[in-house]
Amino acid sequence: MVTYTDEEIDDLIHTPKAPVGDRTDLPRLRDTGMHARATALSCGDDGNEFRVVLRRSRANALDFSVILAVRVPGSNRWFRLRRYNGRSHIHRNRIEGTTVTGFHIHTATERYQRSGRREDAYAEAATTYGDYEGALRCLIAEAKLAIAPRLNFQARLFPEERP
Repeated sequence: MVTYTDEEIDDLIHTPKAPVGDRTDLPRLRDTGMHARATALSCGDDGNEFRVVLRRSRANALDFSVILAVRVPGSNRWFRLRRYNGRSHIHRNRIEGTTVTGFHIHTATERYQRSGRREDAYAEAATTYGDYEGALRCLIAEAKLAIAPRLNFQARLFPEERP
């Protein structure tokens, strides 16, 4: 089993990433029962293969995950580097014995890997977003994704008039 150091994790998160193929935006979410989901692949400037996974509850707008993962070299395993979650649940950091409420960001850590827990089991409160679209924008900016989000904003029916 591979163990990434905190420095390697940070480098993987922040390496520039380009879309695979000719797609320049994220795919539309597709209903899969209780959730809508989408997946997109990117290639990092460092040669690594990355995957963005989007999941949003159909019943609760506060229940979502926006995930960045990297393929572990020489395997079919995806290692979750960063996960932006909604505020639909309370998160507990088991090693620290702390609780995080509200929107929160999971980051893979060497410490959690070595303890036998999920690599991205550590989370901190998020101050950079307050909804699904905001979480998606944060991922795109922080992970240096060269793709544009396909957001569900309503078009204005009446443009603002200028004097």
